[in-house]
Order: sequence, then structure tokens, then C-alpha cells
Amino acid sequence: MCADIDTEAENAHVPWAIQHKDDDIEAEQYSSTRLATNYSETPFVNDYSVNNIVGSTSQSDNSIFRICCIGAGYVGGPTCAVIASKCPNIHVTVVDVSAERIAAWNSDSLPIFEPALDEIVRKIRNHNLFFSTDTDKAIQEADLIFISVNTPTKSYGFGTGRAADLRYVEEAARQIAHIATNDKIVVEKSTVPVKACESIKTILKTNKRRGVNYQVLSNPEFLAEGSAIHDLLAPDRILIGGDETIEGSLAIKRLSWVYEHWIPKEKILTTNTWSSELSKLAANAFLAQRISSINSISAVCEATGASVDEVAKAVGLDSRIGSKFLNASIGFGGSCFQKDIYNLIYLAESLKLEPVAQYWLQVIKINDWQRERFAQMIVQNLFGSVSGKKIAIFGFAFKKDTADTRESSSIYVCRYLIAEGASLHIYDPKVSSDRIFLDLSEQIGTSERELSNHVQIANEPYEAAKHSHAIVVCTEWDEFMKLDYQLIYSTMEKPSYIFDGRLILDHDHLMSIGFNVFCIGKKPAKNPFSNQSPL
Repeated sequence: MCADIDTEAENAHVPWAIQHKDDDIEAEQYSSTRLATNYSETPFVNDYSVNNIVGSTSQSDNSIFRICCIGAGYVGGPTCAVIASKCPNIHVTVVDVSAERIAAWNSDSLPIFEPALDEIVRKIRNHNLFFSTDTDKAIQEADLIFISVNTPTKSYGFGTGRAADLRYVEEAARQIAHIATNDKIVVEKSTVPVKACESIKTILKTNKRRGVNYQVLSNPEFLAEGSAIHDLLAPDRILIGGDETIEGSLAIKRLSWVYEHWIPKEKILTTNTWSSELSKLAANAFLAQRISSINSISAVCEATGASVDEVAKAVGLDSRIGSKFLNASIGFGGSCFQKDIYNLIYLAESLKLEPVAQYWLQVIKINDWQRERFAQMIVQNLFGSVSGKKIAIFGFAFKKDTADTRESSSIYVCRYLIAEGASLHIYDPKVSSDRIFLDLSEQIGTSERELSNHVQIANEPYEAAKHSHAIVVCTEWDEFMKLDYQLIYSTMEKPSYIFDGRLILDHDHLMSIGFNVFCIGKKPAKNPFSNQSPL
């Protein structure tokens, strides 16, 4: 989702990152370090192509009867729910080492929020969709196994801050090799570095039981959080990468057969595994690049009097460019974009393609700068100081229609304001107070008890805004567009400010009420103090 929508870090169970543990890896050549340094030793792209091998064969040749998905996170859960709903004759089991997470999947309160997901799960759970902690049993019974685990950026050791940490992928591959007693198709669903498939193959081959054969495929997800179910039901394309061998082609056909239950064949694209892996990284990098591009233009708009909305519309009407992902904001977030760009940067650096690495690094730098610029805008326009002032934060998730806060721009804006002495009252309709305190305490490096002196969680937006000096919109939740801002204004300190980081509010209406309105990519709707020195 937004690509790699995986289990949250604290549940450490689903991620893939070959950040090896010395006692787990039997030979150095199979470690993630070896994988990371091998990019320059092998040709980057093979000559072969497996395009158009998805032919019509009999069901007996292609049938998959049982699927196991290792990892019950943001990708594994929704993906398997849709597969099970569209393939009633396939037994689908999602497994995870977290008993708490599996219990949530089996309850009335699913561990993740995604529109329409709850309805699908309720209809088919315990019919042909199952959630379990018995990973060994699910592996043994499966014809096809998805590896859908988290692949965060390494936080220590070789490749820190750049390379993907694949230890959970490696652990999954080793467990499969240890348990399986018959042939399996293993599918990497997690977002992984180029050539990760080769690492999986090596682990399976050197640890397999006698007589067991594996085919390893790359089948990256292209989901956006908040619209994951729609993206699964009506995808732009399905990408499957595999080996150009008879066995590899057959494995691709069998996975394709699953998707063909509801997806037209012409939307199923087949490539070699390296192309598939790189395509996922490139797709996320291109999407993030568009966001940073329009955000860079937003700064020019603020300085010149142009409107970023008008510029984006004019640019987006060019059919060569298109209008998607041209919404200026306080920056992109989520588990995917930054992580995958760093992965691409690391790949380019490993291949000694420094101009390529620097090009993609600028996408992240613009994103960081946009967040900081927005936070500075708040402080500068509140008379140069927010110390002791109550600031209402509207939204903490990285985008609407999800409870995911990973890399949320709201976290960084809040950190900046707390460092300036502000008292924050945060409201988000889906993110729990525990999640908010955990994210901020980790980001700031303080205890949750200490943080409570600066942060309070509101149960509704009116409560958050009461007696505040300013409202800061960090997430584009629809409900923020429907609030009674006349009522809110009457409860706030004066002068009252709104900082719209998502460009979702009616600025002229807010100005008519009496608000001073500041936003990304436009001159202030009202700013009587702009020429005064800070008090």
C-alpha cells in the first residue's frame, strides 16, 4: 500500500529485511550484507522475458487450493480477504507470530482500518478465510505462500538509513524451508530490494528437505492506504515476476489463475523477477517525486502570489502529465515512499550511480523541508512564539481513511511545535491516544509521562479547538470540512488562526468569520500582522 503496508513495528513479525542475526545465518554469502554488496557484481537486467506466458490452460494444470500468507499486516490482511472473497474454493490462511494481532483479526475490531475491509472479512471469515498463529501448519498445507512482512529501513549496521532490513523475510524463508515437505510456490509480496528473490531462492535451496522444490515469484502490491480494497478489486495492473524456465512459467500461470477469478488477463503483466522488484520501487519513487515537485512549486506560489491549486490544475490538464498526485500538502508520509526511495538510493550507490542517488535524495529533502517550512510558518505568524500557547492539531494519521501514522507529517510538525514550547491538543478520528503518545515519545526521545505535559488527546475537534490560539490541519479527513467554524471561532483565543496544511478548507469563508488563514501554496487569506516584528 502506498505500497508496503505492513504490520506495525512493535508487532515485529511481518517485515523482511536481511539484517541478519549472526546465529541465524549459516553462511555469510546468504546474509543481507552480501545481498546489498552484490548489486555491482552481476548484470542489472537479464535479457529474458516471460511476457505473454499467461495462457489458457486447464484448471487442473493451474489450480491453487490452499494459500498461506505470512504476515497479517496492512498488505497481507486486505489482500487475502479479497482473494478469499473472489475465490470461494481456495482455502486462505493468514498467519502471524502476534497472537494479539490474530485475535483482533478474529474479533469485531479489526487491527487495521480500511474502508470496506470489515464487511468483506465478516462475510467470509471462518468459511474460506482464516487467521491463525499456527504458521507451521499453514505452511505445510499450502500450495502457494505469500511473504507479506515489514521491510523497514535499517536503523543500524551496514547500510544504516538506506538499505532495507530484510530479516523478517529471511526468517520467513527459513521457516518455509524447515517445515515444507512438498513443493511450494513462494511469492514475495513485501516491497524488497532488487535481487531479493535470489536471496530467498538461496535460503530455500540450501535449507530444503530432500525432494522438495520451490518456485519463487515477485508479486508486489500497488495499494494505497484508504483505498486498498478498491485497489485490490479493480487494480491498474497485476505484476508477476518469475524465472524463464518451464517451472517458473508454470508457477506464474498458477498465481495468475488466482487473480483471473476477477481480473482480466490483459491487466496481468509478467516480467523477470528483477524487473518486478525494481518496478515496485520505481512506482513509489515516481509518486513521491510528483508530491515533492508540486510542494516545491507551492513555495514559489507563496512568494509570488500565485495559487498552487490553479497551477496544479493548469499543469494537470496536460495529458502528458495528468492531475493525480498534484495536491500540495505538508509532505508525504506512510510506510512506503521514504523507505522505498532510500532503498532505490542505496541501490544506485551500490552500482556507483551517484547522480541517480542524488536525484532521488532530493525528493526526500524537499519533503523534509516542506514539513519544517510549514511548522516555521505557524510559529512566525503567531507573533514569533508558541510558548505556552494551546494549538489544536486536526489529524495525526499520515492520510485520511487510515489509522496508520508511520512517517506521518503530523508527527514532525508536532515535534517542532513541542520543541518551541506549545501545548498541543490533538484530535484524530481513527488514531488511538496510545499510538499518538508512542509516536511522539519515540520521535522526541522523551517518556510518555513527560510528553503528557505538552500533549493532550481530544475526543472531538470542538474540544481540541476550545481556548486554542490556532488550528493546524495535518490530515485531510472529510469531517474537518464539515465543522461549524463559526462556533469554533467563538470558543478560541483572539486573534484566531487556521493553518491549512492540506488545502481542504474554504479559506474565504473562514476569513469572513474572522480567522487569519495560512496555507500551503497561497498567500494568506488574512494576515494583519505579517509586517510586524515578533512580540
